Amino acid sequence: MSILVSIDFNLGVLFMFCKLPLRLMSILASTTLSVAATASNVPSQTSTPDCVCSPAMISKAFTDVARKATPAVVFLKVESAPMQDEQDPFGGPNPFNDDFFRRFFGTPPGGQSKPMPQVSQGSGFLVSADGYILTNAHVVRGADKITVVFNDGREMDATIVGTDIHTDVAIVKVEGKDFPFLTLGNSDKIEIAEWVIAIGSPFQLEASVTVGIVSAKGRQNLRINDFEDFIQTDAAINPGNSGGPLLNLNGEVIGINTAIFSRNGGYMGIGFAIPSNMAQTIKTQIIESGVVTRGFLGVSLQPIDKDLADAFNLEKPEGALISEIVKDSPADKAGLKQGDIILEYNKTSVKTLGSLRNDISMMTPGDKVFFKINRKGQIMTIPVVIGTASETAMAVGGVTSKLGIEVDSLNPDIAKQLGYAATDEGIVITKVKPGSPAAMGGIRPGFLILSVNHKKVSNLSDFNQAITDASSQKRLLLLVRNGNMTRFYTFKIE
Repeated sequence: MSILVSIDFNLGVLFMFCKLPLRLMSILASTTLSVAATASNVPSQTSTPDCVCSPAMISKAFTDVARKATPAVVFLKVESAPMQDEQDPFGGPNPFNDDFFRRFFGTPPGGQSKPMPQVSQGSGFLVSADGYILTNAHVVRGADKITVVFNDGREMDATIVGTDIHTDVAIVKVEGKDFPFLTLGNSDKIEIAEWVIAIGSPFQLEASVTVGIVSAKGRQNLRINDFEDFIQTDAAINPGNSGGPLLNLNGEVIGINTAIFSRNGGYMGIGFAIPSNMAQTIKTQIIESGVVTRGFLGVSLQPIDKDLADAFNLEKPEGALISEIVKDSPADKAGLKQGDIILEYNKTSVKTLGSLRNDISMMTPGDKVFFKINRKGQIMTIPVVIGTASETAMAVGGVTSKLGIEVDSLNPDIAKQLGYAATDEGIVITKVKPGSPAAMGGIRPGFLILSVNHKKVSNLSDFNQAITDASSQKRLLLLVRNGNMTRFYTFKIE
């Protein structure tokens, strides 16, 4: 299985998920320290000196955390079904696998080889004494068998309790009791430049410990996950670290190591971890019900820049502008309107669109949220009862976001503006994010999507269903019209 990557075409770099195929294992230089210790539960608090300490005392703070935490960190071996034969762009099997071609070109020595199962690896950590393990969803995606390897050499089979691809969090479980486990801390309380420790199994080097600091908080819009609020760290994270814990010096987990920023596939001093508070919410829902339910507001938002602030007669750029209201959504029913500017929600100021979106998604359907808005200069508060986000909307939003496009139905007015006939059908691409996969692939605003993975799309309902059906696959095939020209475009959607 290939290393999972999300390519940022603007910067020419890779956001690489740290899940490593075993056949690609190699010995790479890294600042790592292998730590082995006997199993024990991590205490909820270990005092950290507030004074200037000697090097020996500082060293002991790190070694204490590593010694106590390592027994709860596990190595995950994941086996999944072999890849199917390649498909040609038009949906058929690879023509070079046909008997006609074999008669002329022969078969590999020893006959046709049998596909081998894909084997990859990652990390995880126990969060309860009864065997629940927290890891990344991409580590266990498509798994037919998961083997958990403990620090003392024991191996146990694990089952998937549930996954959330939108935050890249998963829970797996081993049977047993009295396991060592780690406690999730409060990621909101971490500070920039605070010391952190990463533990995992990079390149199959189990129980490797690296040390760094919190470089930044609240990293969003990286196009790694659908919901992002990453902790950035310079603690060395490499392929195989995915799913391992990022700990503070109290021994508490404040993040799940997930991805790295890299130009060459290796460590470059920039890693990203899912904050523990986000993981805690997902973990609780998965363990209790096996699924994740998200809050839904039903609006499209855009940030307020200086030009928009001037246009709306605002003293300064602040808040989130509602550019569209979904019909019959909670926002629509509560009376929010297009052009309203959200300033606060439940007395929390709107800092970024990503933070607002994350917070709404983490709310429980049925919760009442009070939105402080600016409507044409008048400040008012509107209560909204949060609804439930559908999986269709989540799947569509996730795929289109990764491609970097926004779409709409082709109505007569838009058709006339773009030079299409009133009888033409399809989904019009209204916006393409610069540097996105769609932009780099040649997609432009005004193009018309005619089909998705060979399924004709005449309206948004067709498009949403086709995208939902395609979201579990690894490639997306779009038939797109540009004026009088029609061509296929293909994109990876992992």
